[in-house]
Amino acid sequence: MTDRATFGAGCFWGVEAAFRQLPGVVSTAVGYMGGTTEKPTYRRVCTGRTGHAEVVQVDYDPERLSYDDVLAVFWDSHDPTTLNRQGPDVGTQYRSAVFFHDADQEAAARRSIEELQASGRFRRPIVTEVTPATTFWPAEDYHQQYLEKRGLASCRI
Repeated sequence: MTDRATFGAGCFWGVEAAFRQLPGVVSTAVGYMGGTTEKPTYRRVCTGRTGHAEVVQVDYDPERLSYDDVLAVFWDSHDPTTLNRQGPDVGTQYRSAVFFHDADQEAAARRSIEELQASGRFRRPIVTEVTPATTFWPAEDYHQQYLEKRGLASCRI
């Protein structure tokens, strides 16, 4: 049995690669969530007019990995203080988002944000949205495990 977590943290390639390194992660997929367009494509999402964010969906073994552990990788994988932007990527499709699948995930995400904000780790306010998971639309095949297929470890800026 696995649990599922879904996050938007900018360009999904590097974020997916970070999750794939985590022991206890069973599978990952990149795609789109949070918008209004049915069956979005990368090209359409890049326009910023679909409302979707680029996301990584993570299936993990809760016996080996907690949701808090998965959240920690999410926070380490991007800058949650930049609104609709990660590095040179700008637009709502690159927003920081936790798409929760149940009330426990929502509570954990909100608690995590409060703790991080109070810790002083980030100089600016955290702008990550916490919203219910909606339909996950898988990205095109060439985006899945993009960096791994190219022998790259990351695309950090």
